[in-house]
Amino acid sequence: MTDQQLNKQFGVADKIYFYRTELDITVVSIINQYATANISLHGAHIISFVPAGQKDILWMSEKSAFEPAKAIRGGIPICFPWFGPHLTDKTKPQHGFARLQQWDVLDITEAPGGSTVVSLSLRESPFSLSLWPHTFKAIAEFKIGKILEVKLTVTNTSDQPFEYSDALHTYFNISDISAIKISGLANCSYYEAFDMDLKTQEDEVLSFKTETNRRYIDHYGECIIEDPGFKRNIRSTKTGSKVTVVWNPWEATSKTMGDMTSDGYKTFVCAEPANAYPGIDMIQLAPGASHTLSTSIEIV
Repeated sequence: MTDQQLNKQFGVADKIYFYRTELDITVVSIINQYATANISLHGAHIISFVPAGQKDILWMSEKSAFEPAKAIRGGIPICFPWFGPHLTDKTKPQHGFARLQQWDVLDITEAPGGSTVVSLSLRESPFSLSLWPHTFKAIAEFKIGKILEVKLTVTNTSDQPFEYSDALHTYFNISDISAIKISGLANCSYYEAFDMDLKTQEDEVLSFKTETNRRYIDHYGECIIEDPGFKRNIRSTKTGSKVTVVWNPWEATSKTMGDMTSDGYKTFVCAEPANAYPGIDMIQLAPGASHTLSTSIEIV
């Protein structure tokens, strides 16, 4: 659909409208009594969520590419059908193909209480089948209200079972990485990146002094980001996930990333629900079966 057609079918004056960026990415803007939000149809990627009276909860890189062939850096990228590098072929795109494709608008509705729900869908394509030989239906649902709720539901539409991993790769906007703390991870076991040496976090809170890339195993609870600079705490909860990933690249790695400034690491932290480890939490779907990964984010 063109932007004009999308606005005609789904637009609501002063509440919902579609626009196209200079580099040909279609974005839907949501405005309601609780918050404003922007969602790119490229990647089904929420790039902004601003609760009333607050700064944006989501961080975006100043150098992020907003063009069809590239992934967006920041917001909440959808990682599917693999998380991180492909297990056997490192030439395949990092974090899968879902964040590189145009999603279709299924529906936009007003929920009871005044929140706005945006539903987008993705099915297999020649591009996806060249990378992952399975048919599927994915639905990304965004509920914009006092709380941001994001759900990814994947259905196996083939006649054979398949396996996948996924994540809602959330970049949180923070005042200063060296000043924040994350609670909710004490006594949890974790791996450093994809290393298989299991460790345990003994500290009550996680603070940051260097590059951090932890995958907390069998973690089902909430994380709270304590941000004294912005004078707020952000709570993130989840369902459908056994792994919580916490990541900040710090200075040296930031300098190697073409879509991030060298000091970009100072103002974000990723804390996200994932299913990321072969033999531990990969999703197994029988024909016709579905799985939902979700996250809820709010200021507390």
